[in-house]
Amino acid sequence: MTFDLLIRGGTVIDGTGRPGYPATVAVAGDRVVAVGTAAELAGATAETTLDVVGRYVTPGFIDIHTHSDRSILLNSRMESKVRQGVTTEVGGNCGSGVAPALGEAAAKLQPDAGSERGNHRAAPGGEQIPTSWATMAAYLDHIQEAGICGNYATWTGHGTLRASTVGYAMRPATGAELGEMQRLLRQSLEAGAFGLSTGLIYVPSGYADVAELVALAEVVREYGGLYASHIRNEASSLVDAVGEAIEIGRQGGVPVQIAHHKASGKANWGRVNDSLALMDGARRVGVDVACDQYPYTASSTGLSAVLPKWALEGGREQLTARLGDPAVREQMRAEMATARPDWGALDEESGWHDVLIARCRGEPALEGRRLDEIAAERGQNPFELCFDLLIQEDGYVGCVFFSMCEADVRTVLRWPHTMIGSDASSLAPYGSLGEGKPHPRAYGTFPRVLGRYVRDEGVLTWEEAIHKMTGQPAARMGWGGRGELRPGAYADLVVFDPATVVDRATFDEPHQYAGGIEHVLVNGVPVVAGGEHTGALPGRVLRRGAP
Repeated sequence: MTFDLLIRGGTVIDGTGRPGYPATVAVAGDRVVAVGTAAELAGATAETTLDVVGRYVTPGFIDIHTHSDRSILLNSRMESKVRQGVTTEVGGNCGSGVAPALGEAAAKLQPDAGSERGNHRAAPGGEQIPTSWATMAAYLDHIQEAGICGNYATWTGHGTLRASTVGYAMRPATGAELGEMQRLLRQSLEAGAFGLSTGLIYVPSGYADVAELVALAEVVREYGGLYASHIRNEASSLVDAVGEAIEIGRQGGVPVQIAHHKASGKANWGRVNDSLALMDGARRVGVDVACDQYPYTASSTGLSAVLPKWALEGGREQLTARLGDPAVREQMRAEMATARPDWGALDEESGWHDVLIARCRGEPALEGRRLDEIAAERGQNPFELCFDLLIQEDGYVGCVFFSMCEADVRTVLRWPHTMIGSDASSLAPYGSLGEGKPHPRAYGTFPRVLGRYVRDEGVLTWEEAIHKMTGQPAARMGWGGRGELRPGAYADLVVFDPATVVDRATFDEPHQYAGGIEHVLVNGVPVVAGGEHTGALPGRVLRRGAP
């Protein structure tokens, strides 16, 4: 018995949820070919042998909710993710993405790929990303040809479909426009996308009604895909918004994935108990609904998300024009100071201290500082500072919002149908991806679950947590060959030290790699060895319907 790699002496946690057990793992080519006792594989030899006594050996972690659609084109090493054990990312979330790229969806990618252009996610750097594609097929081919460290799959973003057809108009799609969205969605699903994502607090996705989303979900059903939604509200109307997502899944006949499930705003803490109960009820009557979560009490998005949706109609140029009109600013301020269905309330006395500037290219000295403190220092009202910064930064200021509570994090984490997703791009502490003060989830999501919520606090067992990171999302995506450590599976593997695994990234110093992740393999190739990146790019684009 001769193999390419033997991993000896560790405890295998295989991703199924079953108890861990001591075993030797043998790898040949891109597959796990044997998992057995030390006695069973005693005579085996290999080109490389890892002795991992005291370590856990698991399937590679699957980040089911990411925004690496652009960043993997800037840095194919996928540094911040593979160094925390992530071997597969799923992009195109929250209605965003970079394909198909037609009409206004194409325009927002250039000439400045680092600008939000009305979208809530963008590569942090200012480099121009070559966009030679108009279709999902061409985009996925481009990624594979360029080379990537980990595996990559994607949804088709509803906001991208709408920008490609309707643009940023705040109105229902016409019959012809809806037909074109369905055509583009079908084309993207045939190219390998795994379903449809929406971002209903963002524009233009949030301009759609239920009928439009059901019509698109029906296309997804034809291809056996999923509906993944950043729901229309995560605050006072959380339960109603979850209900809307469930109804879209019921009418469209598709499984529903609720993105980064949480309750935002102190007045709403605890409402996840009601939303999870609603999801349990839907599951009992046949609607396949699940969710994902990042293990932090702060979220992150663009500052423009706090504005009324009508203010964002037409895209960046019209937004900045409105922000320059005193009468319109006053109208925005009045609406923002009251509880709105798509966001919480902001007023001069509360809310603004919970907003931290994460990215401000024109004034990087503001990064890492609270908005109310900056306003006080400048003698400004926080609303005026918000509007002025958005004008100054051409519509995009990255922010972190401290709005959730620890009790809710634990409640959602314990729910049996919750998976782990970072809601972050692959970053690196160098180059343009190392700029700003991004949310630490880009570097720490998976080790934080393992170190804090498993080892230190016992919220989950090791086996439960690994299942939420591996076997459960793999089953959700339909990947029979990934997410479990067993003979015949792809050799996406992680070796970590349960005593030292830790997230080091903080809100003050976010660009810090996790600790305790010692070895990571992607398709049988070491990408992290002894805690260091090997530079290898063995990742593959995973396409719906392909093995």
